[in-house]
Amino acid sequence: MTNVRRVARYGALLLITAVFVTPLVWMALTSLKTYEDAQQDPPSWLPHPFSTYGFDQILHNTANPVLRWFLNSMLAASLHTLLVLVTASMAAYALARLRFRGRKVSFALIVGTLFLPPTSLIIPNFVIADRLGWIDTLTVIVVPGAASAFGVFFLRQFFLSIPAELEEAAVLDGANHWQVFSQVLLPLSKPALATLAVLSFLTNWNDFLWPVYVLFSPERLTLPAGLGLLQGAYVTDYPVIMAGAVLASVPVMILFVLAQRHIIQGVSRSGLKG
Repeated sequence: MTNVRRVARYGALLLITAVFVTPLVWMALTSLKTYEDAQQDPPSWLPHPFSTYGFDQILHNTANPVLRWFLNSMLAASLHTLLVLVTASMAAYALARLRFRGRKVSFALIVGTLFLPPTSLIIPNFVIADRLGWIDTLTVIVVPGAASAFGVFFLRQFFLSIPAELEEAAVLDGANHWQVFSQVLLPLSKPALATLAVLSFLTNWNDFLWPVYVLFSPERLTLPAGLGLLQGAYVTDYPVIMAGAVLASVPVMILFVLAQRHIIQGVSRSGLKG
């Protein structure tokens, strides 16, 4: 009976893996097809012949500077992630460890913002960004959303799982709040910080709607917004689109592979104590 359960478990895991991996394989293979091969009906899995047509169009097309879009997305997502880690970690420390009037109400209000649909904030955020002069700059992609309610909630839960005795020992040695935060809590919170960094990077990297609203110059577009321009009005060049999707997915895959161990630890520990 144990062997049957083990076989069923691995079979279910293989099925789930196939569901997630199959679209990635199809994307990669389609990016290596010619335009004519990609238009065949019924479609074939393997390219006939293998071709770098899609990548050549992306790398050498001056009308659609995909590499510039890639660099814009990388810079914006990296800076956005850094801001999220700074603001969320300090706010989470205050809500988890400091005692002040209105602490619970403040935390409830922050968590309550998670229930607001993001699309409902597009117009107010656009008006604010316009008055600040951020429209059509990378700043408008980096700064809005850097005060992450989810990040505050996530790190607060993780901070609560760290024994308070460690902070008390640091205070007895003469440490102030900043030293306790930076030298005790943060080094112990690497799994949670890595998890939040990956989630924040992915959110900003994959964002499509907000960049479309606030970026107008072709050279300032981010990759998701720019890739939408590769699709024509009457025909769809699948190899080019899939080549762009492959380019967009590579940093995400590398980031996940490097941080997956910390992600598992961070998620597993963040819900231990409320």
